Amino acid sequence: MVRMLVAVGATAASLVAAPAASAAAPTGPWTTPPPPDKIVINVATVNGSGCPAGTAAVAVSPDNTAFTVTYSDYLAQVGVGSKPTDFRKNCQLNLNVHVPQGFTYAIASADYRGFAHLERGAVGTQKANYYFQGSPQTTSSNHQFKGPLDDSWQATDSVDVAALVFAPCGELRNFNINTELRLSAGTSDTAKTTSFMTMDSTDGDINTVYHLAWKTCP
Repeated sequence: MVRMLVAVGATAASLVAAPAASAAAPTGPWTTPPPPDKIVINVATVNGSGCPAGTAAVAVSPDNTAFTVTYSDYLAQVGVGSKPTDFRKNCQLNLNVHVPQGFTYAIASADYRGFAHLERGAVGTQKANYYFQGSPQTTSSNHQFKGPLDDSWQATDSVDVAALVFAPCGELRNFNINTELRLSAGTSDTAKTTSFMTMDSTDGDINTVYHLAWKTCP
């Protein structure tokens, strides 16, 4: 089986390379096995305050069951040392996903990880939404974390099989992923404390893993 790292598009040439995802196949009632041939993901565009140039990358797992987005500078914060705009950070990825002929895919689940230091009274929120270019169907999620908290965090989005949104067969439509981290000071004292939430870490990058469901096209 070919191990395929992402080919970076011209509009996102500043992206850095990332190791391929090593996540297991998604669990659920998806009966179609992944295609034996490689898939290729080209990054059409990447932009946002949470993913400045050179700080995000995408890689495909060797078994075609997942892809990983790696961030190294995705941090939202409030309080001492923060700028007024630091309370919210976001990243929008626009991906060209090339799959073997006769197959199509949907995002079955997504695993998000990071670190949070939230003072008592502060609240951190991680949001995401996913959609195919030109499609009115959007899948959204919202996860909230309340202080006091000083630990790694994890959030998982899972889609019921009946709600899976598959890419149209025989069409190449870009897949969009919008993520956001948002901090609210709440009742915490921003004159004396700092609360922050990351989708990165001080000792290495944090991976966000998107698990794929497959089906054959007629």
